[in-house]
Amino acid sequence: MKNIRNFSIIAHIDHGKSTLSDRIIQICNGLPKREMKNRILDSMDLEKERGITIKAQSVSLNYTSISGKKFLFNLIDTPGHVNFSYEVSRSLYACEGVLLIIDSTQGVEAQTLSNCQFAMKMNLKIIPVLNKIDLLTSNISKSIKEIKNIIGITTKDYVKCSAKTGEGIKKLLEKIIKIIPCPKGENRGKLQALIIDSWFDNYLGVIILVRIKNGILLKNSKIRIINTGYIFKVEKVGIFTPKKIFKSCLKSGEIGWAICGTKEISKISVGYTITNFDNLEKKNIQKINKIKPQIYISLFPIDPDKYKILKDGIKKLSLNDNALSYDIEHSNSLGFGFRCGFVGILHMEIIKERLEREYYVNLISTSPNVIYKVYTKKNKVYYIDNPSKFPKKQYIKYIKEPISKCIILSPIKFFGKIINLCIKKRGIQKEIKYYKNQIFIIYEIPTSEIIINFFDELKSISKGYASLEYNFLKYKKSNVVKLDILINSKKIDALSFIIFYKNVYSFSKKILKKIKKTISRHQFDIVIQASVENKIISKEKIKQLRKNVLSKCYGGDITRKKKLLQKQKYGKKKLKKIGNVSIPQETFFSILKKN
Repeated sequence: MKNIRNFSIIAHIDHGKSTLSDRIIQICNGLPKREMKNRILDSMDLEKERGITIKAQSVSLNYTSISGKKFLFNLIDTPGHVNFSYEVSRSLYACEGVLLIIDSTQGVEAQTLSNCQFAMKMNLKIIPVLNKIDLLTSNISKSIKEIKNIIGITTKDYVKCSAKTGEGIKKLLEKIIKIIPCPKGENRGKLQALIIDSWFDNYLGVIILVRIKNGILLKNSKIRIINTGYIFKVEKVGIFTPKKIFKSCLKSGEIGWAICGTKEISKISVGYTITNFDNLEKKNIQKINKIKPQIYISLFPIDPDKYKILKDGIKKLSLNDNALSYDIEHSNSLGFGFRCGFVGILHMEIIKERLEREYYVNLISTSPNVIYKVYTKKNKVYYIDNPSKFPKKQYIKYIKEPISKCIILSPIKFFGKIINLCIKKRGIQKEIKYYKNQIFIIYEIPTSEIIINFFDELKSISKGYASLEYNFLKYKKSNVVKLDILINSKKIDALSFIIFYKNVYSFSKKILKKIKKTISRHQFDIVIQASVENKIISKEKIKQLRKNVLSKCYGGDITRKKKLLQKQKYGKKKLKKIGNVSIPQETFFSILKKN
């Protein structure tokens, strides 16, 4: 136990966490030289394509110190994007310390501050690591001042290194041994282990990643989940080095995986505590709170026959993703699907893309919505995440929308543009702090304004230098309305939106023009309308196709021509009543895509 060190690597996005993990694995001989590659812990194609870490990954490494002592390092590489902060939070429950990586060319950024504050709340030992010192733009003194002034932690034990070249990595490993404490617990006690991750394998069933707090987890032993009372047999146990290595047992203080021998996904979840099957204790090691989704969308398979495959895929991904929620939904336009909750837009895009790639289901998604709090005149409160559930105006007393606390860190020269952007997004300024060339801004902005393009716009106006971190703060009264789209007086439920009232007219015009471009002409006029509370606010018309019924008339009385035109007019009127407008999938794609 004295020679075990459990730690996580945390940082803002693109500060070098994955590269540092590669160097530590290389120095500790976790893999032979011929098998080493960049971003070794990024297991998904999506992670490699986008250049970001999506899932926290654990690896167990043997390290021999300068004094000759052998140590076991259990390292967890975590994501840096704000949408995956829940991955960071649950990884920290398995550790006694963290490496706080700071890009010495960029300094402290928003997610650096957020992740560090979480580690401080859990009383973990923090080692500040100044990375990328090999670059000419590296500024060590500036970064140290920002650590003291913005984060507020000591820099006495800081380490400077280059994850790319390997400079300073051995010094860092020695610091880990000296500063991060060994885990507490004993092998003789009753088994207590915390599930910090879980995933589904088509052949092996549910696999869990556990941190052993007390006792020993043996291969072929029976264990019980304290939270649910569910008993199952552990078929195999082992560790990642990062290769999957089989072991006979996992001892106290270690982090490893276990094959549960079950395909019951609902019985096992992140944050659950496992113990011996005959141990009747009901005390959890640690309660890991489930992350509340901030945005909701509906996902529908383009091919209705693939609904069951989609259902199976969402279930399996939710096992591995504590922040994903889902519920069955039906749409008159799109059929059966799921109403899914996500932390943010990137989280939504990743899950959607994983479902399409891993389960071969082509999907269509509705517009993202936040949860609105609707107070009725009968003093009832409803949480609305879907425009189709939005009550009529005569029943509503008032509506509250979610407000997020936004922390923005940026160079001072972009201050004016950032303020203009926040005002445009209905933000209220709360605090401004100046740190030499850096500015620290806190704004309260409606979540609905943040989830669509706010991050992209912020990066654009600041040339990539500004960073953002946001969290739900409160609900506040707001004047929002439901916008319905009608095609020939029929309401299209998949094309309903909840919009701030001042934006509803401009938004409706853009939507109607998009619809008009995608629907082909029919034998009758197609009227496309946007309405708010049964009041038409915008309108577009697709003209009918007309057959020239007078082409056969090459003379004769005018009454014959009038008779033919009258007959055509009557036929068109009758067809309009019974005819259906075929809305192509392209219409939904063009309107419901992110932009």
